[in-house]
Amino acid sequence: MSDEENNNEGSELNDELDENTNNEAEWGDPSADSDNAEAAAFAPISDTSAATSADSEINLDVILDVPVTVSMEVGSTKISIRNLLQLNQGSVIELDRLAGEPMDVLVNKTLIARGEVVVVNDKFGLRLTDIISPAERVKKLK
Repeated sequence: MSDEENNNEGSELNDELDENTNNEAEWGDPSADSDNAEAAAFAPISDTSAATSADSEINLDVILDVPVTVSMEVGSTKISIRNLLQLNQGSVIELDRLAGEPMDVLVNKTLIARGEVVVVNDKFGLRLTDIISPAERVKKLK
């Protein structure tokens, strides 16, 4: 490149910088606009969850078809991996429940009832003997 080309290129850059400076002047100084700023206005917040009128009945139809997992727990125990690997067909694992003791009914892993095993038409079933109240379920969460 010749010196003349370098000078032309340098002057073009200076012209572009001058144009950018002029464009900033068109936009104005942001700090000058702060005097004209106004606070945003919002509508007051009202608590609609405390409504107890007849118009606000809970519609359970929305959740009635949601599937849940219902399981029955016979009992449980803790065992080491060493002992677990030594189990064979016919091995017996002792559980933490007594024979005849009611079994736990769990919905999505939450205890909701207790019952006893029955056989109906060659299928196992469970007769509920005790329903856990919501207050008792909350106590067990703590």
